[in-house]
Amino acid sequence: MWKIIISCIIVSLMAAQKATFVNYKIFRILPTTKMQADELHRLEEIPDGFSFWEAPSFVGRNVDVMVAPHKFPEFYEIITQTEVSYQVYIEDVQALIDETTLVNRSTTFDFTSFHTVDEIYENLDDLAKQYPDKVQIIVGSKSYKGCQIKGVKVSFEANNPGIFIKGGIHAREWISPATVMYILHQLLISKDANVRILAESHDIYIFPVFNPDGYAHTTNRIWRKTRKPYGLFCIGADPNRNWDYEWVSVTGIPCSPTYAGTEPFSKVETKSMSKYIVTISDKFYAYISFYSYSQLLMLPYGSTKKHLDNYNDLYNIGLKSIVALKQRYRTKYQIGNVAETIYVCTGVSMDYIKGIYQKPIVYTYELGDRDRYGFLLSPNQIISFGEETLDSFVAMCQEAKIR
Repeated sequence: MWKIIISCIIVSLMAAQKATFVNYKIFRILPTTKMQADELHRLEEIPDGFSFWEAPSFVGRNVDVMVAPHKFPEFYEIITQTEVSYQVYIEDVQALIDETTLVNRSTTFDFTSFHTVDEIYENLDDLAKQYPDKVQIIVGSKSYKGCQIKGVKVSFEANNPGIFIKGGIHAREWISPATVMYILHQLLISKDANVRILAESHDIYIFPVFNPDGYAHTTNRIWRKTRKPYGLFCIGADPNRNWDYEWVSVTGIPCSPTYAGTEPFSKVETKSMSKYIVTISDKFYAYISFYSYSQLLMLPYGSTKKHLDNYNDLYNIGLKSIVALKQRYRTKYQIGNVAETIYVCTGVSMDYIKGIYQKPIVYTYELGDRDRYGFLLSPNQIISFGEETLDSFVAMCQEAKIR
């Protein structure tokens, strides 16, 4: 009994302490040999002081790693030994957090600020009241802490073909819920003819924040996972590694940012949302997820480099989509399946939807970072990200319909 009490006290104290990242740096590293890439993978096994924002994958692909000040000597020693090229990507993580987290946030819901879970949910409720014949509130499930995983169904006409949109499964990727909310608003208010056709010819299920506990964890701006404690010192699992399709526990370390949980659907968030998805599985043909940051449009699978049945169709639709995204602000995206484009990862939601339900249109957007911000984008970039992503999404749906 005393062990349980002490454990709860320690976890509570850890949760209450605000994480600061003063003088933490993000280094951008470019491995040009397999040996260099393998050595960077070794850093993943050192949880104290190293945290990957862009994990090691392939030779010739950038790696972004956050290094704590006390680890600088060890980091520089490894870099020197491997002779890998690098640059400082973010000079001081805490300074950028302070810069991009506005004190004077807007008091109404708009797209000049990043909003809290409560503000997002309140806006969903407001939209349902404002458009009662078009917007229906959905509560897909609840989180570990009992927070609703709330969304909406936008429908201008009953029994239209369906699209499922999700954001915010990784807590620190604030641009994801913001972009999803921007798309939702434009589906309701835009006067653009192509947006109107898309909105009025589909039933669209939209969940802006798939991981509300993590997103609401205000004491750590770069928190990624859920919030269920594991033992004395580790909290949360990666909710995008916990789906019951080709699940593998790549790391059994609960403190790892990519910890996949104890088994498939061991997280209440993924298990309960999967049960909701079953209830509408015959009502949608497309599943679109939003993450950040890499400027990628990816298709299944993450678990294998083997191409799926309609790979060529999805690749070609994706090409049209990234061309449309580029038109407005010249933002360049790359396209490919997850395993070939970034790295092999298992138990991801996109693979689950494709593998279990065989949906024909399944994509993941890794939204961009046009400058040195990483996850810490400034709120003044929300609208431009929303605009270009909506352009891409409209083109995607148009091209998918043609096929």
